[in-house]
Amino acid sequence: MAVEAYVSFASDVHRSRGRLYPEPGSATRSAFRRDCDRIIHSTAFRRLAHKTQVFVFHEGDHFRTRLTHTLEVVQVARSLARALGLDEDLAEGSALGHDLGHPPFGHAGERALDQSLAAFGGFDHNAQTLRVVTTLERPYPAFDGLNLTFETLEGLVKHNGPLTDRAGNPIGKCAAHGGVPRAISEYSSRHDLELWSYPSAEAQAGAISDDIAYDAHDIDDGLRAEMFALDDIATVPLIGDILRSIDKDHPRIEPGRRVHELRRRLITRMIEDVIAQTLRNVAARGIQSAAAVRAADGPVVTFSPAMAEADRAIKGFLYPKLYRHERIVRIMNDAEQVVRDLFAHYVGHPTDIPAEWRQGPGDPAAVALRIADFIAGMTDRYAMIEHARLVGDTPELR
Repeated sequence: MAVEAYVSFASDVHRSRGRLYPEPGSATRSAFRRDCDRIIHSTAFRRLAHKTQVFVFHEGDHFRTRLTHTLEVVQVARSLARALGLDEDLAEGSALGHDLGHPPFGHAGERALDQSLAAFGGFDHNAQTLRVVTTLERPYPAFDGLNLTFETLEGLVKHNGPLTDRAGNPIGKCAAHGGVPRAISEYSSRHDLELWSYPSAEAQAGAISDDIAYDAHDIDDGLRAEMFALDDIATVPLIGDILRSIDKDHPRIEPGRRVHELRRRLITRMIEDVIAQTLRNVAARGIQSAAAVRAADGPVVTFSPAMAEADRAIKGFLYPKLYRHERIVRIMNDAEQVVRDLFAHYVGHPTDIPAEWRQGPGDPAAVALRIADFIAGMTDRYAMIEHARLVGDTPELR
């Protein structure tokens, strides 16, 4: 099918809903391209280089970090956007920013901050991402944040789909966790992100690219760490099928090249599946515009049912073999304690936080949120240094 036949559901940068603070346009870059560039030049983006994906920083130079994961997501998202005739810059922006709110030590750090902030609404990394790009980054003289467009912001906030129904009632994860995170609801009250709707097709491409990148690189990293072998994961039907096709095409292939070819072919199959299924979804629902994508009763950019089942099978294999591996669990338990210790220390000794983080209201909730902002911005290494300096008895995370 020619791109012209289905390009109508792409976002049109010339019809962007704009920024919270109006700015003159650029003579050389679109609004969505400027969003990408602002994220790339942000402090939070640079810090991703030293934040955990699965393995902590001293495990080895070849394991993924939050930054390398993000770049792989960007590559997949741009590939999907290009094939579907979508705005590549908007898809890239959604991918570039999706993990900016992650604290040190990945999901372990998030769990620790969520527990520490239980009395003040908890901690959610998507909400923290919004805080980073709308409040905590301060490179411009006229406003706080990066002043990103509505379209990029809604992609970051609705990375996993709508947060409310049309009446404003929380749904899904938000309903299960006591409502829409405060950072999101407060910002949306000033710059309505339409939390009830799905985001653009470009944002959906960024979100599913996160799944594709996770599957491929976590298999690679798990094999590199020798937490499982190729023969083990070959029991997953899609992986076994790909390995058999590799062996047929290259009977004497070296083990390292075999792993690389597995990752390459897995990504290719998943991308091609999403493209084909998305076109079927668009045709079946009669979607003719970006507005129709947002108003749809489900995501438009999806896996086929068969590939969705394969994706679940891959994650079902990786969960016990990698994410819940005894060594990873032990390290992440220690990492959670590091973050909890830091939070408790700063609550008891607020003057140990840098001066710029002490400014603001002095009520317990405001102080706790500033402490969480400070800790969430830490890299793994800095959190360990601060723990050793302020708390002591710091675990080695090995």
